[in-house]
Amino acid sequence: MATVPRKLWEHPRPQDTQMYQFMQRINKSHRRNIKTFRELYEYSIANRSEFFAEVFDYVNLIHTGSYTQVIDESKPIDSIPRWFEGIELNWAENLLWSRGADDPKDHRGKTGKEDGKIALTEVREGVSEIRHVTYAMLRKLSGIYAAALHAGGVRRGDRIVVVGANSVETLVIFTATTWLGGIFSSSSTDMGTQGILQRTVQINPKYIFMDDAALYNGKRIDLRQKMADLVAGMESCDQFAGLVSIRRFRDALDISEIPKTQRLEAFLRKRGSSPPPITRIAFHEPFLIYFSSGTTGMPKAIVHSVGGVLLSYVKEAHLHEDATSDVVSLQYTTTGWIMYLVCVGQLLCGGRVILYDGSPFQPDLQTFVKLIGDQKVTKFGTSPRWFHEISKAKISPREITDLSNLRLVTSTGMVLSDRLFEWFYDEGFPSHVHLSNISGGTDIAGTFAGGNPLDPVYVGGTQGPCLGTAIALYDSLLPPGPGKEVPDGTPGELVATASFPNVPVYLWGDKMPPAVAGSKYHSAYFARYEHVWAHGDFCVVHPVTKNITFLGRADGVLNPSGVRFGSAEVYSVIERNFADRVADSVCVGQRRPQDADESVMLFLLMRPGHKFSRRLVNEVKEAIGTELTRRHVPKYVFETPEIPTTVNLKKVELPVKQIVSGQVVKPSGTLLNPGSLDYYYRFAKVEDLVEPKEKL
Repeated sequence: MATVPRKLWEHPRPQDTQMYQFMQRINKSHRRNIKTFRELYEYSIANRSEFFAEVFDYVNLIHTGSYTQVIDESKPIDSIPRWFEGIELNWAENLLWSRGADDPKDHRGKTGKEDGKIALTEVREGVSEIRHVTYAMLRKLSGIYAAALHAGGVRRGDRIVVVGANSVETLVIFTATTWLGGIFSSSSTDMGTQGILQRTVQINPKYIFMDDAALYNGKRIDLRQKMADLVAGMESCDQFAGLVSIRRFRDALDISEIPKTQRLEAFLRKRGSSPPPITRIAFHEPFLIYFSSGTTGMPKAIVHSVGGVLLSYVKEAHLHEDATSDVVSLQYTTTGWIMYLVCVGQLLCGGRVILYDGSPFQPDLQTFVKLIGDQKVTKFGTSPRWFHEISKAKISPREITDLSNLRLVTSTGMVLSDRLFEWFYDEGFPSHVHLSNISGGTDIAGTFAGGNPLDPVYVGGTQGPCLGTAIALYDSLLPPGPGKEVPDGTPGELVATASFPNVPVYLWGDKMPPAVAGSKYHSAYFARYEHVWAHGDFCVVHPVTKNITFLGRADGVLNPSGVRFGSAEVYSVIERNFADRVADSVCVGQRRPQDADESVMLFLLMRPGHKFSRRLVNEVKEAIGTELTRRHVPKYVFETPEIPTTVNLKKVELPVKQIVSGQVVKPSGTLLNPGSLDYYYRFAKVEDLVEPKEKL
């Protein structure tokens, strides 16, 4: 019998939540007797058309047209079937306006989005500046920018790229682009020039909007050389009309020497006298392009549909997170990560969004924590990395600021360890806060698994799957083919077995029709199992709680002597036992062409003042063997001076695995520290290094 993990939280009044009320709506409308989240989930995947029709009515999006069929449920997911054909809508319109429950379908009411209500609060690193924008101001700005884009030749389907901070200007360019039926994409300013060009050149945009300077770790960074390099790199793009410089600080930097570049103020002066009409586009039409991390190759340009993202987002916000118009959301993110969509998407609920620009650790670790209390944040989104740094510094957020307004904290980006689950409630945050560990990603602009208000929160994993998304765990040892589901308690590869609205419509520049055999789309998601989306995460479902624990990436799964386990299991042991000496670690499998079996390598990044030693190696191996099994114990344990991460601070394992297995890897532009990979090449000939290590 499986051991039930410790229960940490449960909703005091689940019957007051939107998910519970929606469940009663289903029961009444369709004569059901659904009582639990698990029953609601099973209903949602067994009756997808019925379920999503109810969601569509419930979330009340502004739209025109009507549909005769929600989805053809007989079509497999790899045929990329269309949802809600006949419906047209617009991202910016739904962000800036709301529709009352009884209003005509094209009415732009002000329900939950009052003119005088603050929509955005922009905060710079160190809380040195705070800027407020109301919904009325945001609508006006969006109209002005849309008029300027239209005067600049931007039309339906044209691409606009922003390389900028999480700022009001970035959001307004987003809304203005989609106002016209255009397609928006963004990169963060801390991404390398080649990384930005790898993405931008693929989609051949009409304009690039870019901040002239950036702020991070207390330093102002002049971006004009990067601007010039980007313009030069866009020579092959026949649609590219030029770069528009955004003044980031009080004084604009001189950009007169940069070709094909103008200031934002000059660009806006060319607009017409009034905003152009909002362009509503078909449910399945593209409005957003985000890119895969590209840590081992060219990033995939993932194209998302306006209807799919809108419906998925408000479903998750209202039902899974119980969001209402009183939400005050702070999602720490850069604009180059899919979580930027989560950051600004809270405006769909009529709430207030805090746009934070800079490091959350400047000028000290407490300032950002206090911002959560000072701004009366109700929903805070972060990553395990942030929890780790705060807990390591012995900072208790609940002791240094008033968190009485905080209702929900979401965590994503990497595996949340058991230790941090317990720290959250034992030392970090108030007991009333719902900790929601979520996992999904750029590929679907949404979640496969996350939290819900009807089930308790236990130590480890996510509470369960996302409504309407049919997922399973398949045996990843089987060769490509039909696939086989594994029982609860057995690790397997996360798959989606049926279509859902936010399946991407295609990959930009790929073979057509979408996901046809031989396409990049098919190769990325559908080549593994027949008519099933293979997501690449290695997971296990708890037999009792049904929590889904993410163990790592399936392509990075450790497999010594046929025993499969995820790197997250090893990281948890390191965090629990050696956090005082070890700052971080990376665990990968090595299997070179000459190797008969895979060997596990663990690299430790030591804390300042602590030395790597044979004694530490023995302690680490003993702890892993005791808390997991002897088969989990790494064959090799080495010190490393640096661990590769993306610009979003996600630990990167796969390039390290490939390098130690004898491959040569071209660093991706998404890596924050691409030079860190050079260190690992020596371990491809690990036998030459073992003897010196033995003498420690």
